[in-house]
This record gives sequence, structure tokens and C-alpha cells, in this order.
Amino acid sequence: MVEEVVKLQVVDRVAVVTMDRQPVNALSREMRRQIVATFDEISARDDIRCAVLTGAGRVFCAGADLKERPDQDIPGDFLEHNRITRETTNAIRECSKPVVAAVNGTALGAGMGLMAACDILYASDNATFGMPEINVGLAGGAAMLRTLFGRSTMRRMFFTGQRLTAQELLRKGVIEDALPAEELLPVVMELAKEIASKAPLATIYAKRAANMVELMPQRDAYRFEQDFTMALARTDDAREARMAFLEKREPVFKGR
Repeated sequence: MVEEVVKLQVVDRVAVVTMDRQPVNALSREMRRQIVATFDEISARDDIRCAVLTGAGRVFCAGADLKERPDQDIPGDFLEHNRITRETTNAIRECSKPVVAAVNGTALGAGMGLMAACDILYASDNATFGMPEINVGLAGGAAMLRTLFGRSTMRRMFFTGQRLTAQELLRKGVIEDALPAEELLPVVMELAKEIASKAPLATIYAKRAANMVELMPQRDAYRFEQDFTMALARTDDAREARMAFLEKREPVFKGR
């Protein structure tokens, strides 16, 4: 029987995804598969409008499990390993619902990559962050670091494996806040519930737009968003949002 190391709980339309592979939530191939399956499920479920990713214990994710490296003597094993590694972060980034990271402790290597794939980032004030692949004779993670840091910091972390604190990430504007550990999840859940209260179709389109406009020139990106706005303007939820505003009441969205 396969051990469940990625746990899903739904509270008030918010999916809480908890990585729980003790002692440090190191990513095995099976854990990656469970992360992919969980976020694909979140994308498909109408009762979920936002997701939170966190870790059990005092570590968010210490990165790849070095005891479970691909076997170079098995043809295709390294390629299969690389594929599931890519899809682990892709499943989060491409999730149709916004994903908020609640980084409850150390996030290293692939663990930091998981955080970088999320939409909104919070951390506990004792969290540390790094891409230590260079320290074990490897090189990987630049594609993730560049989404969070400027040119110099990205290269410094990549070439040295140096770690940064939550306070340093907050100062650089990478995370929204660095909170005491006991406050982290309550604060993140409050934000997630606010996101979940919005029109579900609009939220799905907003997530898609946020991903796409990063890749497009400003002129094309704005046109892309305008097309979404026209499509959403025809929905029942958009009409309900306008009426609720005029009538000074809470909207009741139906996802259509």
C-alpha cells in the first residue's frame, strides 16, 4: 500500500495541501506524483476556489531526497525522473486556482522551487531558503530563482548555495510577510478565504492571465486581458456581482 505523504483538506472552499514525509518532507518520486495528482484534483473540483501549500512539522521541504536518485544504468530512468520533477512545479503553477504558499520552515532546492511555483508567498519568521545543488556537485534551480530574485542575488545563491532568511526575502519584496510560526497558517487561510469568496470564473481567468502576461509584451498582454474581461462580462456571476454592489449585499456566485 502506498503511503499518503501529501494530504488534502478542504475548508470553506480552500484546499489545504500538506506535505508530510518526515522528518524533512524530502521529495521522493512518489511524493512528487502525489503532489501532481493533488493539484490536478484541485483544478478539477468546483468546490475548491483557492489552495494553500504548506508542510507538516518544522520544515517546509528540504528538497529532493538524495537517497532516491535515478539509476543511470536503467535506460530512461533519468528522463522519467526529470519529467516528474518538472511536472511537480508545473502542476502548481498551472493549477486553475490560485495557490498561496505557507512556508513553515526551511525550503531548499526543489522545496524552494515548489514555493516559487505558488502565486502568493508567506513564510514563518524562522524559515530559510536556498538552492544548495552546487554543494553536492550539481547545478539546477536557476529557472526558479529568476522568478523570485534579481540578476545578482539569483547568481549568488546559484553559484554558492548560500541561504537567505525570511527577513531577507521580505526586505527584497519576494514574500508578503514573515510571521511567527503560530500565526502563519491563520493569516494565510484568511487571505485564501478572501480569494475563495470572489467569482470563481473570474478567479480562474485571473490565474490564467497572471501566468500568461509574464510571458508577453505589455501591449499584447493587455489585449489578452481585455479578451478575458469581455468573456467574463457576459457571465451570470458578473451580473450578480454588479447587482450585489448596487444593492449593498454579499454576492451569491454560481460559477457560470
